[in-house]
Amino acid sequence: MIDETVRDEVRRVAESARAASSALGQTTAGERNRALIAMARALREHAADIIAANGRDMDAAREAGTKESLLDRLMLDESRVEAMACALEDLVVLPDPLGCVQDERQLYNGIELTRVSVPLGVVAVVYEARPNVTADAAGICLKSGNAAVLRGGSLASASNEAVARVLHDAAVSAGMPQGCIGLIASTDRAAADELMQLHGVIDVLIPRGGAGLIRHCVEHSKVPVIETGTGNCHVYVHATADLEMARAIVLNAKCRRYGVCNAAETLLIDGAAAEVMLPRLLADLQAKGVLLHADECALRVARAHGVKAEAAVERDWATEYLAPEMAVKCVGGVDEAIDHVNRYGTRHSEAIVADPTDAEGAAALEAFLNRVDAAAVYANASTAFTDGGQFGLGAEIGISTQKLHARGPFALAALTSYKYVLRGTGQVRA
Repeated sequence: MIDETVRDEVRRVAESARAASSALGQTTAGERNRALIAMARALREHAADIIAANGRDMDAAREAGTKESLLDRLMLDESRVEAMACALEDLVVLPDPLGCVQDERQLYNGIELTRVSVPLGVVAVVYEARPNVTADAAGICLKSGNAAVLRGGSLASASNEAVARVLHDAAVSAGMPQGCIGLIASTDRAAADELMQLHGVIDVLIPRGGAGLIRHCVEHSKVPVIETGTGNCHVYVHATADLEMARAIVLNAKCRRYGVCNAAETLLIDGAAAEVMLPRLLADLQAKGVLLHADECALRVARAHGVKAEAAVERDWATEYLAPEMAVKCVGGVDEAIDHVNRYGTRHSEAIVADPTDAEGAAALEAFLNRVDAAAVYANASTAFTDGGQFGLGAEIGISTQKLHARGPFALAALTSYKYVLRGTGQVRA
């Protein structure tokens, strides 16, 4: 049974957002942009308070034995608060996603039909250990005319409260309606479950976190869910690949940041090139402290060249490590690589490294790009680029791995719907 105090908090925040959404949807682009500028300024002015709150979260997380990759996602310092502020300012220069005419024509009966973009209404975001999501989600929702209901995880509770309070107060002071940015402070799991039941109050629910959180929301929510996916991402090194390019891409995709969803978790390499290229690739990863889970072929190469590795088991191919660990497998060519990615991948981001000037390499590139089922597929580039800012979309609210409505990094446009506006001169239907 849910505690009545928790239930009351969830409903109060959600209903306040519902009330705010009507007024927010009628604001002008200029008014919303001025609020975003005020929110960015407030983050900078209150950076010390936000970092102090984050320090309390970090101390509690360390005492609880939280792993380093999660601590990295949790931590805020001056540069990260500044990045949050800059992300809000980046939204200001983006076009207004509301009121865009998507279709305009005259029907057979003389009625003028126009299809225009409108806000979704109230967007609830349930997320885990990254307090920057509080600012990103609030900013994206406000720019797109949506009220936001935010429910972060227990690890970042003090950080989220501090950021949300600063943003809400700044937005209201700039003329936005009270309740336009609401945070559910309770970290009781029942709070998220209650939020999922508020069909008719919440218009869409976006879970952002691990596979367990996303699956729970999809299975239990009465509110429509946009799935943001886990990232079991791959880099496939074809036999024609340039070794130095492959080394740079593999290291960047895996080691740039371990705890992000676009980090590569599996290295696939053509068995025909394993003896030549794999020793350098494995040595690079070992030098970065990456624990290697290798299949029989890769394990044999590793041991022959003094690289530490352990034998991979079936679950390694499906694991999103979010840590300095990586699975390694030799494949018999591009077809086997594609089959492996489509079987074990999470439809997030996948990459191939091959020589486009070589006929076999060019064919492999096209086959991989066309047949791999993922939101983002890369030829000769790191999976680390799957990000709203990198795609020119501004701050993102997540990476969608589903195929309906939104896919890949989704931001402003994905937080709008549309309505048909019809202007007649007295027409009636026979």
